[in-house]
Amino acid sequence: MELREYLRILHRGWLIIVLATLAGIGAAATYSLLQSPQYEAGTRVYVSTDSASSVAELGQGTTYTQQIVSSFVEVTTTPRVLQPVIEDLGLQQTPSELADAVSVSTQADTVLMQITASDEDPALAAAIANSVTENLIGVVGEITPGASDEASPVSVEILQEAVAPESPVAPRVPMNLALGFLVGLAVGLGVAVLREVLDTRIRGEHDISAVTEAPVLGGIVYDAEAQKRPLVVQVDPKSPRAESFRTLRTNLQFVEVGESKRSFVFTSSIQGEGKSTTVANTAITMQEAGQRVLVIDADLRRPRVADYFGLEGAVGLTNVLIGKVDLADVVQYWGPHDLAVLPAGDIPPNPSELLGSPSMDALLRFVEDQFDVVLIDAPPLLPVTDAAVLATRATGAIVVVAAGKTDRNQLKGAITSLENVGAKLFGVIPTMLPTKGPDAYGYGRYGHAYTYEEDRKA
Repeated sequence: MELREYLRILHRGWLIIVLATLAGIGAAATYSLLQSPQYEAGTRVYVSTDSASSVAELGQGTTYTQQIVSSFVEVTTTPRVLQPVIEDLGLQQTPSELADAVSVSTQADTVLMQITASDEDPALAAAIANSVTENLIGVVGEITPGASDEASPVSVEILQEAVAPESPVAPRVPMNLALGFLVGLAVGLGVAVLREVLDTRIRGEHDISAVTEAPVLGGIVYDAEAQKRPLVVQVDPKSPRAESFRTLRTNLQFVEVGESKRSFVFTSSIQGEGKSTTVANTAITMQEAGQRVLVIDADLRRPRVADYFGLEGAVGLTNVLIGKVDLADVVQYWGPHDLAVLPAGDIPPNPSELLGSPSMDALLRFVEDQFDVVLIDAPPLLPVTDAAVLATRATGAIVVVAAGKTDRNQLKGAITSLENVGAKLFGVIPTMLPTKGPDAYGYGRYGHAYTYEEDRKA
């Protein structure tokens, strides 16, 4: 992915990232608060052997001492050393439990040892370290090879005794918080990227461009009141959604420019993507601009156009196609600009055959000569073939896609249906676009701001 792809993911998933980061910090803070303070105190000892009379013997003695120091590291945490410590200090621990609280380290190529003890009580930590050191010295004198009752060839001297520390070494609150921040941030980013990869729904123009090279003719912004006021161009002409339809009208004027016959089939992938309201509102804006427009409700399965315009839909397209009525008798006119509407009429048992009949082809040729633009509301492409059949007879098709509802495979399947019959796809219209966020549609926002300025000056 390119940098802008990651920026989109960050923009879209910023809330998840922030919450995950805060959760990581909160978990680290909780862990730090629940953890008991631990103090560390340590001694430093020097291990040596009897002085040698020559340089060669001195070097051999030093090498021997370094070797046995490594063994003393293991000896320090054995019960032979730790059991007396438990008895001297009255500890309620076993040697193995005490061994977990004692650590021994050496510096490379030296004969120095560091014995460190940890405990919740700083004074006890120092006492344990000193007691372990003293008992180690005694054990060394007993187990060193060559030792006699008088003296041991290996001696252990205390260079630094342990003292009670003033501050704990754990919990390390700053480090824990930093680690919690990094882990939370990584988890948040991972979830955001995973959601982006797994979410195949169309969110905006970017997702449409990943499916098809067809242009986006315009975007319709989301309106929570869309169900209550489908003809928003008439009810609320200054709203962002109404401005979206005017932008769409302007873009459609450049589709097949110069052609005398312009008929567009509006369809979608699945039901409920807003194609019928898109047809109705686009037709109103075109009629207001002075074009002669005819709206045909060719969704013979679930007709909606007549209901949106408040017209009688009992007689219409199907009645004309079977020759029962003349076209002029069933075309109705709506609004102050006399928008022509041809309702669906009776719902037939064979919609696909009827829409693919020579009568439908002849009807389209006739109305294309009578009107500047013919807008046809057709059923979705995936459930039925009606729209694909109509698209081959009209100038072409326009696919409506609902943002956040339709997934990429559904859109791809709809476009493939058009390609399989050789229909021309003019473009895609995303609907229900958000007005904020990474997938916000700019035209609606700008239109709203422009209208606001007009109203304020008026």
